[in-house]
Amino acid sequence: MRLWNGWGNENSDLTMVLNSGLRLLLEALVGPATALPQATLDQVIDKVPLSRLANHPLISTDPEIRVRHARGQSLPDWLDMHSGDVDTFPDGVASPESSEQVRQLLDHAKVNDLVVIPYGGGTSVVGHINPDPDERPVLTINMGRMDKLIDIDYESQLATFGAGTPGPTVEAQLKDHGFTLGHFPQSWELSTIGGWVASRSSGQQSIHYGRIENLFAGGTIETLAGTLEIPTIPASSAGPDVREMILGSEGRMGIITDVKVRITPIPEKEHFQVVFFPSWAVGISVARELIQQRVALSMVRLSNPLETTSLLHMGAGEDSSGVFALEQALAEKGISSGKVMMTFGVTGSARHCDTAHQLALDHCSAHGGVADLSGLGDKWAHGRFRAPYLRDPLGAAGYAADTMETAVDWSRVPQAAEAIENAIRNALSDEGEQVHVYTHLSHVYGQGSSIYTTYLFRLGDSYQQGMARWAKLKSAGAQQIVAFGGTISHQHGVGKDHRDYLAFEKGALGIAAISNLCELFDPKGQMNPGKLLPDSEH
Repeated sequence: MRLWNGWGNENSDLTMVLNSGLRLLLEALVGPATALPQATLDQVIDKVPLSRLANHPLISTDPEIRVRHARGQSLPDWLDMHSGDVDTFPDGVASPESSEQVRQLLDHAKVNDLVVIPYGGGTSVVGHINPDPDERPVLTINMGRMDKLIDIDYESQLATFGAGTPGPTVEAQLKDHGFTLGHFPQSWELSTIGGWVASRSSGQQSIHYGRIENLFAGGTIETLAGTLEIPTIPASSAGPDVREMILGSEGRMGIITDVKVRITPIPEKEHFQVVFFPSWAVGISVARELIQQRVALSMVRLSNPLETTSLLHMGAGEDSSGVFALEQALAEKGISSGKVMMTFGVTGSARHCDTAHQLALDHCSAHGGVADLSGLGDKWAHGRFRAPYLRDPLGAAGYAADTMETAVDWSRVPQAAEAIENAIRNALSDEGEQVHVYTHLSHVYGQGSSIYTTYLFRLGDSYQQGMARWAKLKSAGAQQIVAFGGTISHQHGVGKDHRDYLAFEKGALGIAAISNLCELFDPKGQMNPGKLLPDSEH
């Protein structure tokens, strides 16, 4: 069973602890912290009010089930659950097993004027699944029972899945047929294929496999206005693409019930390589040139100097001897303070991988890069889904960790990354608080790159103080994203936390067009209100 107030499952073997080495590092970076008392599940269950829903055979009004569907995985969600300061819950939760049952639930919601929240893996980090205070009863629809491979077209390389299928199940079922989807967001273990479409997610190896918009070929969406079927067509010039209306729609137009995706034969070989460069500027230049020269890589990730140092030392635990040996060896080759770490991947046939790997190494070497030979790339691949598990031990020690991400054109990447970092780093200076901030480029494109910034800070004397600090940090980073013309979200979606920044990207006319489209499918604003669109539009 999933944890009710954190990331992962209750009996997960990925439970992490804060070792003494990391604790000492945090104390040096942001100061000693004080652990806060944590609410119990029973205490939060006691806060659940009576349901406003009439009895329905598909809907449970059990208080514990309602608690487990009340929040996602954003830092505010974590603070709510651990403090017990939760004041909104769905009135009931349904777990349909077919599109027909989803249709039945939506018809029931329409007749009874219910708010409907779609729930995939519950991994949203921007408030997608949180009920807002509403005079209308709230029904959450958990898609988790619609989790199977429905059909596979071998010739066309298309597969159809129930929208509630989580990442590991997608890959396991495709593997039996010799295929992969290759979509690996950091939430892959828990998030679902329907959620990926609804939030327009990006996988770590999107250079090779494509983002979800490249993989999404069609499917079925149940709306309050009826059923929308999107056929699978290889390419079309017949007007606007209806798929684009659903991609990133965040449940505002309807509930995705099955997803048709473009699949790929399982690659013959895959390899991940770490290379160190003498500076951030050199690393950015190499990342840009690799993608613009179309070296056939599956991913490129570049950590700035502070993230490089942080990751090396955090990963070392209590024994830092290996890190110091690595740094000494790099210094002998001219790479010392200011160094950055690039991780790139190659995926495909053995011949392709060997060629692409060598081409990338040659290019890196020509720019002063030094390749790691100790297997750091394999270590990254092995632990690439572990980062979210660190939030609970950090929180238990009185620290908070959160992220912000965007994407901008290459000409603005260095300046935007620096401005976002500085704004977050200084956002709590009026309280005399230190914030540890670092950045990496997580996805690169010919035109530009994503910028992914992580920040750690002390919660303070109470969860309420932690929430106030988060709000200041989030606002500071978001304002710089907007100032540099970046998207408010490259891979996390909009949800509740980002909705009021959307107009800077879409413009007034664009917001009006999206609003009108939502109103067509949902004229009374019943489908996941308060998400995606700015405050003035919901």
